[in-house]
Amino acid sequence: MIKIDKMKNEFKKHGGVLKTSELNGLGFSSRKINKLMEEGIISRIKHGFYELTDYIPKEEVIIARLFPEAVIFLESAMLNYGYTDRIPPAWQIAVDKNSQKTKYDIEYPLIEPFYLEPKFIDIGIDIIQVDGVEVKIYDRDRTICDVLRYEKKLEEEVFTNAIKRYVEDSKKNVRKLFEYAIIFNIKNKVQTYIRVWL
Repeated sequence: MIKIDKMKNEFKKHGGVLKTSELNGLGFSSRKINKLMEEGIISRIKHGFYELTDYIPKEEVIIARLFPEAVIFLESAMLNYGYTDRIPPAWQIAVDKNSQKTKYDIEYPLIEPFYLEPKFIDIGIDIIQVDGVEVKIYDRDRTICDVLRYEKKLEEEVFTNAIKRYVEDSKKNVRKLFEYAIIFNIKNKVQTYIRVWL
């Protein structure tokens, strides 16, 4: 029983998600893991990842644990910063365009991967802590660059609201915004849409 309690604490320390290797490290062999699943104590999220059945992990925690390389992106990042009130139907994540596409085939949570050039992945990453787990998300200024880059994918109202709310955001960093705009080759667009409001 002590072992089970220790395991449950370990799950909670990792936002409710553990890998097979982490369970092995706690002394649970494959046979014991299968027994835990049969007893309904844990359930498999996808190959190599498990959750406690009596502890619901947050969706962003599952994403960060399953895909540590993925970055919360576009509308999902906008929601985090209050730039939109609309909850996207799936978590939008940025991943390397060279990564294996099938790896992102999961039933839950719903995710929509955007396959980006590797050189653009690491620009403007912020780390937020969610239930003790590090979750990668693009910062405010990078997110607005993405809003401008993916304007055609967004509804007009969502796009306009994001720009207005960014401009009103006391935590924005316009210098950073222009640095990113140069990298993404959208400096003119930033001047057209944002400078007007500043």
